[in-house]
Amino acid sequence: MNKLFPDAATALEGVIANDMLIAAGGFGLCGIPERLLDAIRDSGVTGLTFASNNAGIDNEGIGKLLRTKQVAKMISSYVGENKEFERQFLAGELEVEFCPQGTLAERMRAGGAGIPGFYTKTGVGTEVAKDKEHKDFDGETYILEHGIFADLAIVKAWKADETGNLVFRKTARNFNQPAATCGKVCIAEVEEIVPVGELSPDEIHLPGVFVQRLVLGAPYDKQIEFRTTRERVTA
Repeated sequence: MNKLFPDAATALEGVIANDMLIAAGGFGLCGIPERLLDAIRDSGVTGLTFASNNAGIDNEGIGKLLRTKQVAKMISSYVGENKEFERQFLAGELEVEFCPQGTLAERMRAGGAGIPGFYTKTGVGTEVAKDKEHKDFDGETYILEHGIFADLAIVKAWKADETGNLVFRKTARNFNQPAATCGKVCIAEVEEIVPVGELSPDEIHLPGVFVQRLVLGAPYDKQIEFRTTRERVTA
């Protein structure tokens, strides 16, 4: 089975549609599937729900799709760097399901493992627990969280072989691994594709069985959300 597609737009053919739930890897601007997000924007689909740690920043990451009003709902844990997100949410134009960061990762992992739900103490007594089932275990209260079963997963990896085995680089591993497992179809964009057998089994972070389509996205312009520097002090 040939998993390699010539570009992101081609990789999305036949799997992208209006009103989808998409699980997206990345944390801030680190490890986000930039090429696939651009291709989703250019496809013109609307009514999308994104499960992602955050919504990027203005005009970067998922923020590009917020600008074009293609996102109807965000399931995310952090949104503080995106002014357009804030504006749409406060104006009632965007539905938001806030989810603690660890809970969001576990919801993706659970979906990938076929687990429909799990109980957690995180969020008990807060707005996060509103309208959720509560249950006591050994005198402690927990809330029920549902696994995420996405229509499509889009992730970014550092290296892949031709069968889709993936290696993530350093902190770019973040949400990419759990997101990849919870989609009916997973598309990975990568910086480098190597022949089968070149990756050591011990360095593979995600087995190729979870990945249906691959696209080479390089070269990338590594972006930084905030560049903090200090004046050089002369000795």
